[in-house]
Amino acid sequence: MDSSDEEGEEYLFKIVIIGDSAVGKSNLLSRYARNEFNPHSKATIGVEFQTQSLEIDGKEVKAQIWDTAGQERFRAVTSAYYRGAFGALLVYDISRRTTFESIPRWLDELKTHSDTTVARMLVGNKCDLENIRDVSVEEGKSLAESEGLFFMETSALDSTNTSALDSTNVITAFEMVIREIYNNVSRKVLNSDSYKAELSVNRISLVNDGSDGTKQTQGLYSCCSR
Repeated sequence: MDSSDEEGEEYLFKIVIIGDSAVGKSNLLSRYARNEFNPHSKATIGVEFQTQSLEIDGKEVKAQIWDTAGQERFRAVTSAYYRGAFGALLVYDISRRTTFESIPRWLDELKTHSDTTVARMLVGNKCDLENIRDVSVEEGKSLAESEGLFFMETSALDSTNTSALDSTNVITAFEMVIREIYNNVSRKVLNSDSYKAELSVNRISLVNDGSDGTKQTQGLYSCCSR
């Protein structure tokens, strides 16, 4: 971060994507970072991350987003993967209940290994598979509310146009986490009228967590809002 020029300040935040194998973590990242979707993608091998930039409050905020590199297949995601993470997307597949049932284990692992305040979002991926849905939107919301997480359902595959830039909630999910990280670092964003207006438009409420008097943002998004 360049402190010599306030308007030119830059922030670099590490975000990790975790969840069981084949829930679509790599395709979420490739859709957000490169606007690509590979229906035949194989398990990630080796470390993979992408860096994306977002302007918030006149500052350049860069997110270095890490994929689990296939380690989750062997339950071998290491503490080094989590170290320094400011945000996390916990992903499950709405058509595979076992991946949803694994979320508490991933949460525990995140809490054990993370060394900073982490902005966390629960992501129900592959909501284009509505016809074989195995986890309801309500179940996802309930888990998110009980754990104090953001919640959103996503689809890296846009069923009407696979090249569409804004596939279902993918960009929104990543940018909400990035903004929440920035909030945790710079509380003045939370107090700006423009940000509060944006929260209102997106049906996100500012709620008190009741423990230390600080404000938390919570967002509940379903895949296919009517």
